[in-house]
Amino acid sequence: MKGAMFLIVLLGTLGLGVTARGHHSLAATYDSNMEITLEGRLVQFQFRNPHSFVHVEAPDENGNMQRWAVEWGGAGQLRGQGVTRTTLKPGDGVIITGSPSREAGAHRVKMNTLHRLSDGFGWGERPGEVVD
Repeated sequence: MKGAMFLIVLLGTLGLGVTARGHHSLAATYDSNMEITLEGRLVQFQFRNPHSFVHVEAPDENGNMQRWAVEWGGAGQLRGQGVTRTTLKPGDGVIITGSPSREAGAHRVKMNTLHRLSDGFGWGERPGEVVD
């Protein structure tokens, strides 16, 4: 009996130590049937996992300047596609296309393409993603 109780406590303790892994659905968050274009200035580039984010100041559909959060791939995925943490810098002029958030007024977008105006650097439209 003591052995069975010890085993139950041990398994319960190990079960508590397991990390729960969850991931949001991009299809539930963003409308892939729509595409918008943002043209503005990069404010911040968060090169991280599980998803990197580009924050851009660009006009909304009414012409009012907004800060947009643009969700991108993870750091490991982007690094394999030629993007590093120093690829983009605050102040860069960019044109981004992406799928808008399903939440009205959220100013969130899932990245489809990115083009830097100063030198023509581009990302998107598949195979290796980075386009010079």
